[in-house]
Amino acid sequence: MQHKPLSLNQVLICGAAIVTLSMGIRHGFGLWLQPITQAQGWGREEFAFAMALQNLAWGFMGIFAGMAADKFGAFRVIALGALFYCIGLLGMAWATDPWVFALFTGLIIGTAQAGTTYAVIYGVIGRNVPPERRSWAMGIAAAAGSFGQFLMVPVEGLLISQAGWQNALVFLAVAALLIMPLAWGLREPGLNAPGQVKREQTIAQALKEAFKYPSFQLLMAGYFVCGFQVVFIGVHMPSYLKDHGLPPHVASYALALIGLFNVFGTYIAGTMGPQIPKKNILAFIYMARSVAIVIFLLAPLTPTSVYLFSMVMGLLWLSTVPPTNAAVAHIFGVAHLSMLSGFIFFGHQIGSFMGVWLGGYLYDQTGSYDIVWYLAIALGVLAALVNLPVRESPIARPTTQAT
Repeated sequence: MQHKPLSLNQVLICGAAIVTLSMGIRHGFGLWLQPITQAQGWGREEFAFAMALQNLAWGFMGIFAGMAADKFGAFRVIALGALFYCIGLLGMAWATDPWVFALFTGLIIGTAQAGTTYAVIYGVIGRNVPPERRSWAMGIAAAAGSFGQFLMVPVEGLLISQAGWQNALVFLAVAALLIMPLAWGLREPGLNAPGQVKREQTIAQALKEAFKYPSFQLLMAGYFVCGFQVVFIGVHMPSYLKDHGLPPHVASYALALIGLFNVFGTYIAGTMGPQIPKKNILAFIYMARSVAIVIFLLAPLTPTSVYLFSMVMGLLWLSTVPPTNAAVAHIFGVAHLSMLSGFIFFGHQIGSFMGVWLGGYLYDQTGSYDIVWYLAIALGVLAALVNLPVRESPIARPTTQAT
């Protein structure tokens, strides 16, 4: 008997709430850079390395989280991810050695994020939402992550100022456990029942097909740039602004504005997916980011210019997520969607590793973030160009492939 798909409202409410918490916690980590490095006597590179490792672990473990969610359903993966999140945040609060800090902040929290964010949630959406509404639903989930940033970053800044940076992390560890009951709403008890998701390919066949297909490689390359830009800005902009004499609240408001405006940006990108070729949406986003960074660097640095930049970047922040994942679903189908989204996201996280680590390394070497800003501009132009040749039509697949 074919299992009845989860209701659209159930998928969206539970999925959006999970992403709101998971991404909301994660987006505020830049606020801890200076409190932790000053308290521990570390350079910025130690903190940046842990964050870079987190992004790399998130991307790498996302592949396996996606495989597990495709095979066994999302509930177990998300619940385990929530537990890892709690453990990682507690370790981040109490670690006094840079390598122990990197273990908890990097490997453990990165693994937690792999199980509680987009690749797993989008797999549930792909399996339970009709194709004509899939891009829109993915936009809703991405917008939830942005709302989490808008909601959580000011709260995290307030917690740090009122309770201290260590206690703030303990509070977040408790909040991460709220993901577990939400995951119950994404249980797919009939995921492996006959007729639920027709698997015409093995995992090996799906991977071989995807990596031989040029459009998959191009989408992965574009996502690399996305990770480089957003994680560099998200982690290092608070310190960049403080270095230039702006008060700490400007950074908190800036990150919150990015989150608020990304609610609109991701929703718009998702709704545009069925009407406009997704590759054109992606090319525009990447080029617009580069233009925005150029204007930001040329303009006088004031709270007003920071807030305007944050609004524009917010519209472009995670708006790459719905068209990229919808394109993967349209090209390859949904049977292995979480896994393939995990591989695409791994490219994003390699870029995140480079952006956040280079930001810390080059700052310690040169006393400036200028080189990384220039790299972000050049890579944005490159990403716009590599997305234009993407072919979005469903792939022609031999009928002889079998599970």
